[in-house]
Amino acid sequence: MNSSINPARVDFVTLKLFCAVAQSGSITKGANECNLALSAASRRISELEETVGITLLDRSARGVTLTQAGHAVMQHALRLFQGFEQFSNELGEYSKGVKGHVRLWANMSALTEFLPAALAQFLKEHPEIQVEVEEQISGDIVRALLDGIADIGVFAEGSPTTGLDTKMIGSDELVIACSKSHPLSKKKKVSFEECLNYDFVGLNRGSSLLELTSRSAEKLGMQMRLRIQVRSYDAMCQMISVNLGIGVLPIQACIAQIQAMDLAVVHLKDSWAKRNLLLAIKEGANLSPSATLLREHLSK
Repeated sequence: MNSSINPARVDFVTLKLFCAVAQSGSITKGANECNLALSAASRRISELEETVGITLLDRSARGVTLTQAGHAVMQHALRLFQGFEQFSNELGEYSKGVKGHVRLWANMSALTEFLPAALAQFLKEHPEIQVEVEEQISGDIVRALLDGIADIGVFAEGSPTTGLDTKMIGSDELVIACSKSHPLSKKKKVSFEECLNYDFVGLNRGSSLLELTSRSAEKLGMQMRLRIQVRSYDAMCQMISVNLGIGVLPIQACIAQIQAMDLAVVHLKDSWAKRNLLLAIKEGANLSPSATLLREHLSK
């Protein structure tokens, strides 16, 4: 594909037509969907191929199919449409009187423990601001901040924070949760090293909690015996309750599930079991007034 494509020569109407043609397998059907004459649609597709300098559609009597380059163009076009839709939605919010929009990404612990009350108070004080909240694992939050996808991030320490401006806004304690029939259930405190003799229920790969516990096991020259991995604390508690393993959980965020499922809680002796919750933005980020207000509110 031509590496010196002039973006001004590729318009949204043509990209929308190209996607319609690719999805229907027919230039005629794509033209009808986009309310274009067949001759105009054919010309637009040919001009697009001329612009990028490569064939995007394989044509036959039975219709059209995407070439490898065509697949790449379609994927990029769909991402452009998604981005434009978000752009349009955010501008629409301003026209409806919403005077600010903030993209806040947070991990599960923050969403279940710290953010609900803080956000409720902020939105009560600033009803003209819309906060778009997305739950993500800590590593993805860091990348989103660095890439400018998120304005503000809240996550547990443990992920690399190079390039971020961070502030500690809270803390939580990691504990061992197990069924009351498990051998560890009779203990009040236990070392993580002793826990490594048993099967674990953990979060999916990429979570900061899994990375923290896995690294801690490696420092002891051991490995966690992960019997099952799930996507949420609630699912972890359910698996623990039927004795599929023990789990490391933030007690403040999971106390309701732990009590509801009648799990035993054993405190960890290890220093890393007490961790901090971080509020972060990209270093040097030019935050909007709305994002600045939310950051200041969460920092209190």
